[in-house]
Amino acid sequence: MSVSPLLHARPTERPRSGGQPSFTALLRAAEGVSKADVERAVAFSVERGCSLPLATLSLRIVPAEGLPPLLVRHYGMRWIDPRSHAPDPRLIDQAGLDLCLRHGLLPWRQSGNVTVILAPLPEIYEAHREHLAECFGPVVCALADQDAIQTALLEVRGPTLAAQAQSALTDTYSCRTWNTAAVRQPVILGLLALLGATILWPATVLAVASIWGILSLLACVGLKLAAAIAAFRDVPRPPVATVAHWPTVSVIVALYREADIAERLILRLSRLDYPRDKLEILLAVEERDHLTREALARAALPDWMRVIVTPHGKLKTKPRALNHALRFCRGSIVGIFDAEDAPAPDQIRRIAERFHSAGPDLACLQGILDYYNPRTNWIARCFTVEYATLFRVILPGLQRMGMAIPLGGTTLYVQRDVLAKIGAWDAHNVTEDADLGIRIARHGYRTEVIPTVTQEEANCLPLAWVKQRSRWQKGYMMTWIVHMRDPRRLWAEIGPRGFAGFQIMFFGALSQAILAPVLWSYWLLALGLPHPVTDSLPGWSVIALVALFLLTEAVNITIGILALRRTDHRMNPLWVPTLIFYFPMLTFSVYKALWEMVRRPFYWDKTTHGHFG
Repeated sequence: MSVSPLLHARPTERPRSGGQPSFTALLRAAEGVSKADVERAVAFSVERGCSLPLATLSLRIVPAEGLPPLLVRHYGMRWIDPRSHAPDPRLIDQAGLDLCLRHGLLPWRQSGNVTVILAPLPEIYEAHREHLAECFGPVVCALADQDAIQTALLEVRGPTLAAQAQSALTDTYSCRTWNTAAVRQPVILGLLALLGATILWPATVLAVASIWGILSLLACVGLKLAAAIAAFRDVPRPPVATVAHWPTVSVIVALYREADIAERLILRLSRLDYPRDKLEILLAVEERDHLTREALARAALPDWMRVIVTPHGKLKTKPRALNHALRFCRGSIVGIFDAEDAPAPDQIRRIAERFHSAGPDLACLQGILDYYNPRTNWIARCFTVEYATLFRVILPGLQRMGMAIPLGGTTLYVQRDVLAKIGAWDAHNVTEDADLGIRIARHGYRTEVIPTVTQEEANCLPLAWVKQRSRWQKGYMMTWIVHMRDPRRLWAEIGPRGFAGFQIMFFGALSQAILAPVLWSYWLLALGLPHPVTDSLPGWSVIALVALFLLTEAVNITIGILALRRTDHRMNPLWVPTLIFYFPMLTFSVYKALWEMVRRPFYWDKTTHGHFG
């Protein structure tokens, strides 16, 4: 039974009418409830300023099946199971679906001119009774299990909720209009034309591909170098103001087929030291993901965690689940975690302090991602160096240069009102994080990288790595296409510097991965071996190409070592040069991404967690 929304309702200690026994007496007489349990519930109710029944619910002192009789006797109210006795959908629409979802209310049925409102406790009903009376006239409260209320809402309004979660973002910024059938024929014709040109004019095709690949390499390394210089430049730290009243923070964790990670997730998130009455963790799980739902039902969820069931739909993506869970959030700040995350205990306090100190243009804070299994194998080591470079050098540098930041998919916190203004997440984009970062910038808001670390699990199995990276690259392709629908508008909204950075981070990086085999061939020159272009190039240009490739590798290695020093890992820096053998896996993944752009553009290739911690 999940009850955290009730912590914000008005306490009601007394029964609704005279003659009912006190809840304390009922608890003492209840089977399986010890004196210590009763004392613990009383202390909790005093500490939180909530009712004793709510404290009992939160602490799970009484088994779920034994609680309804106690509540019925105490309040003298009727208990109704809306799963067995379905509600009237018209009443839900009349009250407002968002009100019902966010506060756990269910306008059930009308009896004469009186509307019966179901609520887990009278507190929540009393908090909204005036509004409900305005909607329906005379109203009366009956009790129901909150999970049963959510289930009933899904049963009668599931398709509506699923459609709304998929279409939260307007067509202007969404990739859902991508038509695979329309692009399939042009792609096939383009590939045939490329094959024909390669057969007829191989030298010309190689030259064009080489120039394109070298320019993208120069652009990417140049941006990385500029970001590194900016990141290592000393700048004053932003002031931190004292927070008198901590804001409510809602954190969404999207779970899908994570049955074996539930207990560890609860343990890791329980280390957060943010005030519990100002924190809610929403565990978003798919309606038909029965294994994860059963695992969460068995887990001892604390009162500040609750399960949000995402209604079934053909589209199963993380951003769709986030859009649905957002409707349940009470916080003014919304954070995102992944299933395997282990955030720093003081992270949310630091987030709240920074938002409190900053101006209204700061919409998003991106934390630093790191790994707790960097020594699992070579791929894990390389992934650790790559993430250290991205989150400790590149993203902070981009921020200081005033460029749009492609966000990471976790440890990001966004102002709730900004999410509402920009349309939340694109449910069809498989890199919803990067897309969100660009849209935040396009709407005139800022993102900052904040030095708080979340440890997660490095995906270090070769096949799983390629699948995960291909999803990211597919999303980058889709994000670039969406935001380049109107290049002039994009230029006007993020400025020339931001526009150039966007092209390099998305189009340039993808081009580099696609054309990597062409660039690899030039290492033959560094080894003194013949190359097809040698005869057509002057001698100095061959030397220049070799020097260019060596210089770019030197820049990458240097930045990687400097980034690694900013972490707590005691990793030998000699692992950094081995990334030259790690990045070729990007080419396999990018070709997979290109294939899926034509065949399965919205398919979310699931990354399995929990193998190494």
